[in-house]
Amino acid sequence: MSAPSLTSYIVKRPWLKRWMMPIANWYTDAAGYRKLGLKADDLIPEESDTVQTALKRLPPKEAYDRIFRIRRAFQCSVSHTLLPPEEHIKPNEDVEYLSPIIREIEKENAERADLDNLVVNRKK
Repeated sequence: MSAPSLTSYIVKRPWLKRWMMPIANWYTDAAGYRKLGLKADDLIPEESDTVQTALKRLPPKEAYDRIFRIRRAFQCSVSHTLLPPEEHIKPNEDVEYLSPIIREIEKENAERADLDNLVVNRKK
């Protein structure tokens, strides 16, 4: 699920982070999903088994909020409108809630695969 990322490379270099932040903020604003009331993790496709498992592990309140945001955004899309500015998602509210669970599940799956393919050599 996770794609290769340059995030850790950029974050480790303060001068590069300072240079990239305005571009990142502009891109996020231009994407427009916050104007529909969505968070970045709401845009993750649900087709993979990993994401389905992560959705099942969400706390009930977070799962309900996610469904509400997606339905409200769909209604805005159908009616060709945006939410009022006071209902837009603020940058400080747009935190990861699903991605950490997905990363945890991917680690579990990798560990399970490693253990399933483990070869034990007996000493003679």
